[in-house]
Amino acid sequence: MKYVKILSIYFSFAVLAMSCKTEMIDKVDIVNTPNGGYMRTISIAPTNQQMSRAGLAAAQVAYVIEAYDSEQGRLLDRYELQARFVDRTPANGTNSVDYRTFVAIPASAFAPFPASGLPRTTMTIRAADLIRALGLNEANVSAADQFEIEATMFLTSGRSFNRRNSGSNILGGAYYNSPFFYRLTVAP
Repeated sequence: MKYVKILSIYFSFAVLAMSCKTEMIDKVDIVNTPNGGYMRTISIAPTNQQMSRAGLAAAQVAYVIEAYDSEQGRLLDRYELQARFVDRTPANGTNSVDYRTFVAIPASAFAPFPASGLPRTTMTIRAADLIRALGLNEANVSAADQFEIEATMFLTSGRSFNRRNSGSNILGGAYYNSPFFYRLTVAP
């Protein structure tokens, strides 16, 4: 009976240890071309990607992003963003705006992160900048409307990567988390 209790305790600890969440996820190198790459989203603040309508002039969402390519991020040239406005509240008119060039973040804006050695930066998307780039004004924007951002990673090799030419593991996988797409919703 004594051995059964000891084995039960060991088994319980083993189950507990295997069920714990870990940051260490085995990364499969699916960037198998010499010039492939992706932009990994490390964190988002606020996590719900919402901008308050009440404080729209100062509203923003910040993304910590990390560049990866076959040369540990050294092939990064720039990360280009295009934005569009999706009007979900027709009561104030139909103000949807198709994709327009928003901003390009040069490789020089990234710095090596000590733990990974990969280049990181904080990409801050401000509502005021989106409104200006899309030719809108605050009166056009209501709660439930959305700003959508399409991103493309350009490498010095001339290749580029976005959500149209990246696989599902890169776009939504637990490690890669590189959607190349961001949706910001206007909250009340």
